[in-house]
Amino acid sequence: MTRRSDPESMLTSVTGVNGRRTLLLMRHAKSDYPPGVADHDRPLAPRGIREAALAGDWLRANVPAIDGVLCSTATRARQTLANTRVDARVRYTERLYDTVAGVMIDEINTVSDGVTTLLVVGHEPTMSAVALGLAGTDGTDADAAQRISTKFPTSAIALLTVPGPWQDLQLGGAALIGFEIPR
Repeated sequence: MTRRSDPESMLTSVTGVNGRRTLLLMRHAKSDYPPGVADHDRPLAPRGIREAALAGDWLRANVPAIDGVLCSTATRARQTLANTRVDARVRYTERLYDTVAGVMIDEINTVSDGVTTLLVVGHEPTMSAVALGLAGTDGTDADAAQRISTKFPTSAIALLTVPGPWQDLQLGGAALIGFEIPR
Protein backbone atom coordinates (compact mmCIF):
# COMPACT_ATOMS: atom_id res chain seq x y z
CA MET A 1 0.00 0.00 0.00
CA THR A 2 1.27 3.44 -0.89
CA ARG A 3 1.46 5.91 1.96
CA ARG A 4 1.88 9.68 1.84
CA SER A 5 4.91 9.42 4.08
CA ASP A 6 6.81 7.27 1.60
CA PRO A 7 7.27 9.27 -1.64
CA GLU A 8 9.81 6.78 -2.99
CA SER A 9 7.25 3.96 -3.01
CA MET A 10 4.72 6.34 -4.58
CA LEU A 11 7.07 6.94 -7.48
CA THR A 12 7.57 3.22 -7.98
CA SER A 13 3.90 2.32 -7.75
CA VAL A 14 2.71 5.04 -10.13
CA THR A 15 5.42 4.81 -12.78
CA GLY A 16 5.78 1.04 -12.63
CA VAL A 17 2.27 0.25 -13.90
CA ASN A 18 2.40 -1.11 -17.45
CA GLY A 19 -0.49 -0.52 -19.82
CA ARG A 20 -2.46 1.53 -17.35
CA ARG A 21 -3.39 5.17 -17.33
CA THR A 22 -2.76 7.50 -14.41
CA LEU A 23 -5.54 9.79 -13.20
CA LEU A 24 -4.67 12.64 -10.85
CA LEU A 25 -7.54 14.44 -9.15
CA MET A 26 -6.41 17.73 -7.64
CA ARG A 27 -8.51 20.13 -5.62
CA HIS A 28 -7.74 23.78 -6.32
CA ALA A 29 -5.38 25.52 -3.91
CA LYS A 30 -6.50 27.73 -1.01
CA SER A 31 -8.58 30.61 -2.32
CA ASP A 32 -9.12 34.11 -1.10
CA TYR A 33 -12.50 35.65 -0.28
CA PRO A 34 -12.34 39.27 -1.49
CA PRO A 35 -15.52 41.24 -0.76
CA GLY A 36 -17.87 41.62 -3.71
CA VAL A 37 -16.18 38.93 -5.83
CA ALA A 38 -18.42 36.17 -7.19
CA ASP A 39 -17.51 32.61 -6.16
CA HIS A 40 -16.45 31.65 -9.70
CA ASP A 41 -14.03 34.60 -9.81
CA ARG A 42 -12.33 34.16 -6.42
CA PRO A 43 -8.50 34.18 -6.76
CA LEU A 44 -5.95 32.17 -4.85
CA ALA A 45 -4.79 33.36 -1.46
CA PRO A 46 -1.00 33.79 -0.98
CA ARG A 47 -0.96 30.42 0.81
CA GLY A 48 -2.71 28.88 -2.21
CA ILE A 49 -0.11 30.22 -4.62
CA ARG A 50 2.66 28.70 -2.51
CA GLU A 51 0.90 25.35 -2.07
CA ALA A 52 0.02 25.05 -5.78
CA ALA A 53 3.72 25.48 -6.58
CA LEU A 54 4.57 22.76 -4.02
CA ALA A 55 1.96 20.49 -5.61
CA GLY A 56 3.55 21.04 -9.01
CA ASP A 57 6.97 20.17 -7.60
CA TRP A 58 5.53 17.00 -6.07
CA LEU A 59 3.83 16.02 -9.34
CA ARG A 60 7.03 16.44 -11.35
CA ALA A 61 8.99 14.36 -8.82
CA ASN A 62 6.51 11.55 -8.26
CA VAL A 63 4.25 10.78 -11.22
CA PRO A 64 4.68 10.13 -14.93
CA ALA A 65 4.76 13.21 -17.16
CA ILE A 66 1.30 14.72 -17.35
CA ASP A 67 0.16 14.84 -20.96
CA GLY A 68 -3.40 16.11 -20.52
CA VAL A 69 -5.30 18.40 -18.16
CA LEU A 70 -8.98 19.06 -17.55
CA CYS A 71 -9.49 22.21 -15.49
CA SER A 72 -12.48 24.06 -14.10
CA THR A 73 -12.96 27.55 -15.50
CA ALA A 74 -13.09 29.06 -11.99
CA THR A 75 -10.31 31.58 -11.39
CA ARG A 76 -8.90 29.69 -8.40
CA ALA A 77 -8.68 26.44 -10.40
CA ARG A 78 -7.01 28.16 -13.37
CA GLN A 79 -4.54 29.90 -11.04
CA THR A 80 -3.84 26.61 -9.27
CA LEU A 81 -2.94 24.98 -12.56
CA ALA A 82 -0.80 27.95 -13.62
CA ASN A 83 1.13 27.86 -10.34
CA THR A 84 1.84 24.13 -10.61
CA ARG A 85 3.77 24.92 -13.79
CA VAL A 86 2.48 21.69 -15.35
CA ASP A 87 3.33 21.76 -19.04
CA ALA A 88 0.60 19.84 -20.82
CA ARG A 89 -2.32 20.32 -23.16
CA VAL A 90 -5.23 21.85 -21.18
CA ARG A 91 -8.97 21.87 -21.73
CA TYR A 92 -10.82 24.35 -19.53
CA THR A 93 -14.42 23.37 -19.00
CA GLU A 94 -17.28 25.11 -17.22
CA ARG A 95 -18.78 21.67 -16.54
CA LEU A 96 -16.14 21.05 -13.83
CA TYR A 97 -17.30 24.04 -11.78
CA ASP A 98 -20.07 23.39 -9.24
CA THR A 99 -20.73 19.92 -10.60
CA VAL A 100 -21.39 16.36 -9.53
CA ALA A 101 -19.27 13.22 -9.87
CA GLY A 102 -21.16 11.86 -12.89
CA VAL A 103 -20.52 15.01 -14.92
CA MET A 104 -16.80 14.94 -14.06
CA ILE A 105 -16.56 11.29 -15.08
CA ASP A 106 -18.39 12.16 -18.34
CA GLU A 107 -15.71 14.80 -19.01
CA ILE A 108 -12.93 12.30 -18.28
CA ASN A 109 -14.62 9.86 -20.70
CA THR A 110 -14.06 12.37 -23.53
CA VAL A 111 -10.27 12.50 -23.12
CA SER A 112 -8.22 11.23 -26.06
CA ASP A 113 -6.68 7.76 -25.90
CA GLY A 114 -3.32 9.43 -26.55
CA VAL A 115 -3.33 10.84 -23.00
CA THR A 116 -1.77 8.41 -20.53
CA THR A 117 -1.49 10.70 -17.48
CA LEU A 118 -4.42 13.02 -16.88
CA LEU A 119 -4.63 15.78 -14.28
CA VAL A 120 -8.09 17.07 -13.35
CA VAL A 121 -8.23 20.33 -11.35
CA GLY A 122 -11.56 20.90 -9.67
CA HIS A 123 -13.53 21.51 -6.50
CA GLU A 124 -14.95 19.83 -3.43
CA PRO A 125 -17.14 17.95 -2.78
CA THR A 126 -16.80 16.61 -6.32
CA MET A 127 -13.12 15.63 -6.12
CA SER A 128 -13.61 13.33 -3.13
CA ALA A 129 -16.83 11.87 -4.61
CA VAL A 130 -15.05 11.04 -7.88
CA ALA A 131 -11.95 9.61 -6.18
CA LEU A 132 -13.99 7.39 -3.88
CA GLY A 133 -16.56 6.53 -6.55
CA LEU A 134 -13.94 5.39 -9.05
CA ALA A 135 -11.99 3.40 -6.46
CA GLY A 136 -12.72 -0.27 -7.01
CA THR A 137 -11.88 -3.02 -4.57
CA ASP A 138 -8.94 -4.29 -6.62
CA GLY A 139 -5.71 -2.48 -5.76
CA THR A 140 -7.25 0.40 -3.83
CA ASP A 141 -5.33 1.72 -0.83
CA ALA A 142 -7.82 1.63 2.05
CA ASP A 143 -5.82 4.19 4.04
CA ALA A 144 -5.93 6.68 1.14
CA ALA A 145 -9.67 6.14 0.77
CA GLN A 146 -10.20 6.72 4.49
CA ARG A 147 -8.15 9.92 4.43
CA ILE A 148 -10.12 11.22 1.43
CA SER A 149 -13.43 10.41 3.09
CA THR A 150 -12.30 12.37 6.16
CA LYS A 151 -11.14 15.46 4.23
CA PHE A 152 -9.91 16.38 0.75
CA PRO A 153 -7.96 19.57 1.55
CA THR A 154 -7.01 22.30 -0.87
CA SER A 155 -4.09 21.35 -3.17
CA ALA A 156 -4.54 17.66 -2.31
CA ILE A 157 -4.06 15.07 -5.06
CA ALA A 158 -5.72 11.67 -5.35
CA LEU A 159 -3.78 9.18 -7.51
CA LEU A 160 -5.62 6.48 -9.40
CA THR A 161 -4.68 3.92 -12.01
CA VAL A 162 -7.14 3.20 -14.79
CA PRO A 163 -6.85 -0.16 -16.57
CA GLY A 164 -8.34 0.81 -19.92
CA PRO A 165 -9.36 3.69 -22.17
CA TRP A 166 -10.73 6.88 -20.62
CA GLN A 167 -14.01 6.38 -22.48
CA ASP A 168 -14.62 3.14 -20.55
CA LEU A 169 -13.98 4.60 -17.09
CA GLN A 170 -16.92 4.15 -14.76
CA LEU A 171 -17.69 3.91 -11.04
CA GLY A 172 -15.50 1.29 -9.38
CA GLY A 173 -13.34 1.09 -12.49
CA ALA A 174 -10.02 2.35 -11.12
CA ALA A 175 -7.63 1.73 -8.24
CA LEU A 176 -7.00 4.54 -5.76
CA ILE A 177 -3.30 4.10 -5.06
CA GLY A 178 -2.44 7.22 -3.10
CA PHE A 179 -3.41 10.57 -1.65
CA GLU A 180 -0.93 13.40 -1.30
CA ILE A 181 -1.25 16.75 0.45
CA PRO A 182 1.73 18.84 -0.67
CA ARG A 183 2.56 21.35 2.07
